[in-house]
Amino acid sequence: MVTENTNSLTPLLPDRHPQHDLFICDVADAVLKDVMQHMEHPFYSLSKKPETTVKRYRNGENWLEITPSVKGLATIYDKDILIYCISQIMAKLKLGEQVSPRVRINSRELLIFTNRGTSGREYQSLLDALDRLEGTRIRTNIVSGDEEQIDGFGLIDASSIRRKHGLDGRLLWCEVKLSDWVFNAIRKEEVLTLHRDYFRLRKPIERRVYEIARKHCGQQRTWRITLRKLLLKTGSQSPEKRFRQMIKQLVQHDHLPDYNVTFDETADMIIFTNRGTMAPAPMIEGRVPPLTPDTYERARQVAPGWDVHYLEREWRDWIFEPPRDADGAFVGFCRKWFEKRGRP
Repeated sequence: MVTENTNSLTPLLPDRHPQHDLFICDVADAVLKDVMQHMEHPFYSLSKKPETTVKRYRNGENWLEITPSVKGLATIYDKDILIYCISQIMAKLKLGEQVSPRVRINSRELLIFTNRGTSGREYQSLLDALDRLEGTRIRTNIVSGDEEQIDGFGLIDASSIRRKHGLDGRLLWCEVKLSDWVFNAIRKEEVLTLHRDYFRLRKPIERRVYEIARKHCGQQRTWRITLRKLLLKTGSQSPEKRFRQMIKQLVQHDHLPDYNVTFDETADMIIFTNRGTMAPAPMIEGRVPPLTPDTYERARQVAPGWDVHYLEREWRDWIFEPPRDADGAFVGFCRKWFEKRGRP
C-alpha cells in the first residue's frame, strides 16, 4: 500500500477521485510502477508546448537522442499512459499471470488512475498523447535488462482505438503495443514504485525531480546532488538561474512525495531526505516469516556459487511488500539474480 502524503497544506492538485468506482477498484488501488531508465534519464519533454526539435543528452558514457514527430516530443504527462501499462503488467506478473507487450486500456479507468477529469477534452488528450508516444523515436546506448539498443525505436510501437458512435463519440478503449526496449525492462523487473501523489504534482519539473529522487535516494536516509548535475538529469531547457528559483520554490512548499528537499546554497547542493513514507526494509523484514532450511538449499541450487544469506539480505531490501509465498518468492529472486549475473 502506498502511504498517503500527510502534508495537507501543499500546492498539490486535488484528488479528483477520492472514492473510486466500484468496478475499477482493482485498477485504482494498483501500485504505481515506472521503468528505472525512464526515471534516471530525460526521455520526456517537460514543456507544455509542442517541442519539435531533436533533443540530445549525455551523462558520462550514457547518451540519448530523441527525435519528435510533427506533433512534438512525448511529454512527461504522456508518460502517464506508460505508467498505467507498466503498473498493470507488474500486477499480473505478481499474480503469476501471462503478460505481453500489448495492453488493453479502458479509457475511463486510465483517466481515474492518473487523477484526471473525465470530460470529452480529457479523452481527446489521450489520443494526442498516443500520437506523440508512437511518433517519438529514440536512439540510446542505455541498457534495458541486458540489451543495448542503438537502432531507433519508439516508446510504443503501435496503438489502436475504439470509439462509440463514430469519430465524434466517446473513446471506449485503446490498445497499445509497448516497444521491446520498454517491455524488456519490465520483464527484468527494472521498475520502482511511485507515490500515488505523483499524479497530483502540478508542474512537469516537480514530477521529474521526484523521479530522480525516487531512483537515486530510494529508501536511503539522504541523497545529495549539485544543482548543475540535477539540472542536467532533469533534461530541463531552463537556464540555471531559473532552475535555481524553481528548486527554491520546491523547498519552500515542501510538497514532494516521499522526500523532503533542502538547498544548501553555499555548496550549491540539493539534499533529499527520506520522509519515511515508504515501507523501509526493516519493517518489511519483520513481517516476512523466516525462510525454511529447504528454501536455502533450493536457493543454492538455482544460484550456485552465491552466499544465500547475502542474497536474502538483498532480497529483503528489494521487496516493497511482504509476498504471499516468501519461500517461493526468495527462490525466484535467486534464480533471476543468477540469470543476470552468473557465478560470482
